[in-house]
Amino acid sequence: MTTDIEIAQAATLWPIVQLAQDRLQIPEEAVEPYGRYKAKIGLDYLASIDNRPGGKLILVTAMSPTPPGEGKTCTTVGLGDALCRIGKRAVIALREPSLGPVFGMKGGAAGGGYAQVVPMEDINLHFTGDFSAIGLAHNLLAALIDNHIHHDNALRFDVRRVVWRRVVDMNDRALRQITIGLGGPANGFPRQDGFDIAVASEVMAIFCLATSLADLKERLGRIVVGYRHDQSAIHARDLKAHGAMAALLKDALKPNLVQTLENNAAIIHGGPFGNIAHGCNSVIATRAALKLGEYVVTEAGFGADMGAEKFIDIKCRKSGLRPDAAVIVATIRALKYHGGVDAKSLTAENLPALERGIANLERHLHNVRNHFGLPCVIALNHFTADTDAEISLLQRKMAHHGAEVIVARHWAEGGAGAEDLAREVVRLAESGAADCRFLYDDDEPLLQKMKAVATRIYGASDISADTAVRAQIRKLEDEGYGRLPVCVAKTQMSFSTDPQSRGAPVNHVVNVREVRLSAGAEFVVMICGDIMTMPGLPKSPAATRIDIDDNGRIVGLF
Repeated sequence: MTTDIEIAQAATLWPIVQLAQDRLQIPEEAVEPYGRYKAKIGLDYLASIDNRPGGKLILVTAMSPTPPGEGKTCTTVGLGDALCRIGKRAVIALREPSLGPVFGMKGGAAGGGYAQVVPMEDINLHFTGDFSAIGLAHNLLAALIDNHIHHDNALRFDVRRVVWRRVVDMNDRALRQITIGLGGPANGFPRQDGFDIAVASEVMAIFCLATSLADLKERLGRIVVGYRHDQSAIHARDLKAHGAMAALLKDALKPNLVQTLENNAAIIHGGPFGNIAHGCNSVIATRAALKLGEYVVTEAGFGADMGAEKFIDIKCRKSGLRPDAAVIVATIRALKYHGGVDAKSLTAENLPALERGIANLERHLHNVRNHFGLPCVIALNHFTADTDAEISLLQRKMAHHGAEVIVARHWAEGGAGAEDLAREVVRLAESGAADCRFLYDDDEPLLQKMKAVATRIYGASDISADTAVRAQIRKLEDEGYGRLPVCVAKTQMSFSTDPQSRGAPVNHVVNVREVRLSAGAEFVVMICGDIMTMPGLPKSPAATRIDIDDNGRIVGLF
């Protein structure tokens, strides 16, 4: 079978300057090429078109996935190509892949089959260096903290309460908890520290929510990096770190322009994790796409319980963006998985398990429609093992909810395989039925916001938190952070915090085991269950299958 990377490498790409001019009417002087097939779009140009009317925004989300994922990015790309095929000027807005999952569980993250963004190898491996810049800005701040403590500690850091960890764009469980400053006085003061993956960094979250370079710099200055003995906060601006951090991010803040296999425009920029952070591409990229296209197809991380909730309650709340319609991606294999089938047996027809697993999709549909107020269609991402009986059962069951299930074959056929989906998306978006709304109000207490997410979206009966966590939350509210939204970090595999609890569990309790303030990004992270902000590599990492031949050609990348 032809692999994704072989399909991508066989594609005929347009020079990126030509694509920018022909597809989006961006003048050459506003395009900053990174080689022949990648470019950044100048921020000055984007500011000059800010008064243009915006296009329709389509949010692609999904049911709870199986470990390999259900093709949400692939569907986003296929839908964008299909919209172009039916005569709409569509732009795709995606997250950048993190090297952690690229080398870990999932391999490549630029779509799949004949619905990909290209150059696929570049997008997956370093791209234009944005994530490197984010990691460097984050770790510059970490270095400045320890340097300040080493040189007299004029800000009076309590070294037990330094909360700014370090980051690296890789899965590396050995770095979760470390001790730094060993080797004597010349190396600083020993203390406990640790690493998160770069996409969990508050700098990444700020980067993706900032609206301009000035806004980026101001938000970076608000980062809380530690506390004094009297528990008063110390900010990045107190260290005079935010200017240098913004300087490192100056070029990265410009959104990246690439293309699909069908030579349609795709803007790829930023990438906070969907289960650890808020899981959306940058506000700058989404706004740029809306000014450049009639339709913008974007995605939010993992299932709708994670991605769509954060897209609405964080990104939309902070940016003013509002989706006009939603697409929920489902697969027959994921439905059977949530019906109790072992991951190794998902290709065999199993109608009873499929019927049981539909409960998971039904809850996601209910949430998107009734809690977020979005008209939506279910896109069945077609796999060759899917049987007619399975597809028919799913369509009959969802018809009871008035929800259309459209079989989409974009993986095998590109945009042509998603034209029916595109036409339904246009119908929904043009209907004016969207009534986008938030799950909770700004002035609700932080624990009440967390409870709203847990009970209304996850099906939980309640939340729990120990005395220390509750005291920390009260302190945040006393310091003026109570009006911030919550960003839940939990497993993507289940509505609950137990990744083995499939389907649509009810009456479970969501435990908040840790709280982290993201003052610059303007949300409070609620870490639930056993989720790690530094993932580990699996037993057989994707990295062991990736290689390069003597001619410099990448192989094995999904």
